[in-house]
Amino acid sequence: MSLIALIEAAIDPARRFNAEDDRAWGSDDHREAAVLIPITDRPEPGVILTQRPENLRNHAGQVAFPGGKIDESDADEIAAALREAQEELAIPPADVNIIGATDIYYSGSGYRITPVIGVIPPDLDLRPNPGEVDDWFEIPLTQLLNLENFTQRRAMRNGRERQYYDMTWQDRRIWGVTAGIIVNLARRMQQ
Repeated sequence: MSLIALIEAAIDPARRFNAEDDRAWGSDDHREAAVLIPITDRPEPGVILTQRPENLRNHAGQVAFPGGKIDESDADEIAAALREAQEELAIPPADVNIIGATDIYYSGSGYRITPVIGVIPPDLDLRPNPGEVDDWFEIPLTQLLNLENFTQRRAMRNGRERQYYDMTWQDRRIWGVTAGIIVNLARRMQQ
């Protein structure tokens, strides 16, 4: 069975999973957001991640999935994730084969994030929007799903200690919400 087929089986919405998130650290009034987890359709699939520009007000310089707030004009979370991926990397929505959504992630910054998994053709002409994306890269899916690659860390936020996940791949630091979403998916796949 291919890795992509295993992911399809793992995100069956009928299965329950106790996802880790920052719900206890954020407010009760989370804003809706969605991200696309774009998996490249290769014999050894990869995942496209973005590097945010250093001059942004929020999450400057961080590694992230393409995504953002759900607009009133978006039909649902999937439409929002596809719109954001098109805005940020010029990924044509018609070129994304949606597998489905996985576990909701509540961020400490007040977002209720729906991760949407989609398979994209290899070697798409990705063009970063310089206002939102400084760079993009592809990491092997097997690297992301290997929990041994993540370190659990602790930090103070708003006067409370919190834990988060962190990994480095090549010269890229993947941590916080992005790492949390990945860890949740990896744990779901292990069940």
